[in-house]
Amino acid sequence: MKILVACEYSGRVRDAFIKQGHEAISCDIIPTESPGPHYQGDVREILDHGWDIMVAFPPCTHLALSGAQWWDKKVEEQKAALQFIRILVQAPIPRIAIENPVGAISYWLANPTQYIHPWQFGHGESKKTCLWLQNLPLLKPTNIVEGRSNRIHRVPDSKNRAKIRSLTYQGIADAMAAQWSHNLPPATDPKIKLLT
Repeated sequence: MKILVACEYSGRVRDAFIKQGHEAISCDIIPTESPGPHYQGDVREILDHGWDIMVAFPPCTHLALSGAQWWDKKVEEQKAALQFIRILVQAPIPRIAIENPVGAISYWLANPTQYIHPWQFGHGESKKTCLWLQNLPLLKPTNIVEGRSNRIHRVPDSKNRAKIRSLTYQGIADAMAAQWSHNLPPATDPKIKLLT
């Protein structure tokens, strides 16, 4: 299958799908930090390139609930971010997963299909994350472990803070690739239902 991993610079999810035997490419406006197939540019330019699955990690800077205290100061930025999500949801791709923290997407666009935490996938940390799924099954926990620290929330300010906080946990990347690339039922479900 052809897999597009949108808004990913790390290559973690891309590489996990490649290990499962699929043709996968990451896409971001910045270069990849891991050698491998990567399109540096705007993902909107390649949404119609015949993908079977898109797993998207759109920027949460203007969307995450953790920054809600600033939402009233960046109304236009949030509108643009939500419009970008709409474009991803409506892409001509039969199977889509959108990942983002709890925040504005849930409030303004669509109810999440599922919530996951890193501790369900081998990482002893808590980070409630939303998944919006189209023609993909719920992600099943693979390795429930002890520990519920919120380490990622407490990453100190630095020029790399946003990148560090946005990294997909390896256990989640591996679960996505293993569970969303084999033995899938026909893609017949409607698009993710938008609230507005």
